[in-house]
Amino acid sequence: MELLAMKTNKESSMSAPSMDEERSSLAGEMEGKVTQYEHSYQQRVPGKKNDGLSISNFWNTTSTSIIFLLTGVPRLEAFHTWISIPFCFLYITTLSGNSLILFAIVTQPSLHEPMYYFLSMLSTTDLSLSISTLVTMLGIFWFDVREISFNACLSQMFFIKLFTVMESSVLLAMAFGHFVAISNPLRYATILTDSRIAQIRVAIVIRGTLRLTPMVALLKRLSFCHSHMLHHSYCFHPDVMKLSCTETRISNAVGLTAMISTVGVDSILILLSYILIIKTVLSIASPEEKKKAFSTCISHIGAVAIFCLPLISLSFVHRFGKRAPAYIHTMIANTYLLISPVMNPNIYSVKTKQICRAVIKILHSKDT
Repeated sequence: MELLAMKTNKESSMSAPSMDEERSSLAGEMEGKVTQYEHSYQQRVPGKKNDGLSISNFWNTTSTSIIFLLTGVPRLEAFHTWISIPFCFLYITTLSGNSLILFAIVTQPSLHEPMYYFLSMLSTTDLSLSISTLVTMLGIFWFDVREISFNACLSQMFFIKLFTVMESSVLLAMAFGHFVAISNPLRYATILTDSRIAQIRVAIVIRGTLRLTPMVALLKRLSFCHSHMLHHSYCFHPDVMKLSCTETRISNAVGLTAMISTVGVDSILILLSYILIIKTVLSIASPEEKKKAFSTCISHIGAVAIFCLPLISLSFVHRFGKRAPAYIHTMIANTYLLISPVMNPNIYSVKTKQICRAVIKILHSKDT
């Protein structure tokens, strides 16, 4: 027993210094990185020597004085200029495609119908979602501008969440519109009037704002005493929560509840609406009418798929892809917010004949 005790004490005495050495080496490495970035920041901005990024202020700060540091693509910093090329292409496609659809719906009287009003709401949401990440993402890739204040980070996080929730709500409203058009086509125009669509638009904005405001209010109360280095090129809610040194269970619960009560509930209601749509279509006797009814839903089904699949893929990567390189996580996180805004205009332009004709007419008029 004495030999065993002596052996245990010897092992613990040998392991303790190794653990201390490991911790000290990690702390030294982090301090070195922060010092290096502070030095580069001072070179870029002369005269700002103590702006909250020094070591003494980098730890144990409150939300009012925080400056977060965004991240580009880890280990590929030298190729940021080349990496920005496909992202620029995605942003240009998003902005031009959605703007063209909005312009077509506004200027073409033949598109002043409920279905196209919902499509204009979807395009507006896609434009807003892409713009909310445009500045920080391209700022990192082009100019290596990584600093973002806490309030700016909070605003970006809120708008990303808000436009995501709004897109989910718009897709639900479009599913309801398809159900009304198929189940009761004669009353479609009387049920979805212009005033009612305006009320739906206002309700979508109010719903998202009320659901997400408590999450933002709780984040304002957090303190951050760890590294302020974020792992994305935009402010991502779970990413910011991990940096807090205060209790975050309530904030996590509120954020999760907000997303479940919006995107989660919307997904279930969209599924139920399509069950009712399929049930209604199957009761139609004519095969041609069945085909026509299903064809009107193809674009919307594609929009729902490209909205949900990137979210599910990102969740799977974060949960099961922990051994994957860091740049894989970053690239997926950067692209998942752009897939839906890029693909929606293409889907509706190809699958919806009226939109396709209106876009061609606009482009042809510009050429002439």
